[in-house]
Amino acid sequence: MFPILIALSVLEMGSGYVLESLEATYLDNPTLLILVPVMIGMGGNLGAILSSRLSTRLHLGTLEFSPRDEQLWTSIAAIMLLAATVFGALGVAAWVLGRVIAEPMALVDLLVISVGSGMLLACLAVILSVAATYVSYQQGLDPDDTTIPVVTNVCDILGVVVLSAVAIAVL
Repeated sequence: MFPILIALSVLEMGSGYVLESLEATYLDNPTLLILVPVMIGMGGNLGAILSSRLSTRLHLGTLEFSPRDEQLWTSIAAIMLLAATVFGALGVAAWVLGRVIAEPMALVDLLVISVGSGMLLACLAVILSVAATYVSYQQGLDPDDTTIPVVTNVCDILGVVVLSAVAIAVL
């Protein structure tokens, strides 16, 4: 576990570096700053939800790691629908808060950034969750101990990177 913690700590520093290198973009559009903490938190939360479901199914012996596993696809669909709902609401909430405390951005731009980066982050969280659970299973590790820390930390990093990339593409 110690090497995993070291690797994740280094990756977290990389996330801070990316955020700092894009400081000018965020300061030019302060409404985007509202999205950063929520984007980081929700990506990890979505990955943790799926990882928990997969880990429970693995312990119960019902997880197959097969493309034909209907329960797996149902869980993935639920995560994607939750992401669409949360990130859509986040875009509207950020727009409202942006109008009150900062320079307002166009609602359409903010929704495209929020929903676009949120759905991309949810896809990455799903892939990470399935991969982390599978690798834990293959290595004989308890997925309860490995998948959620790995997925949440990597999603913290990816949240900053994906939000920044989508914001730069839209703006």
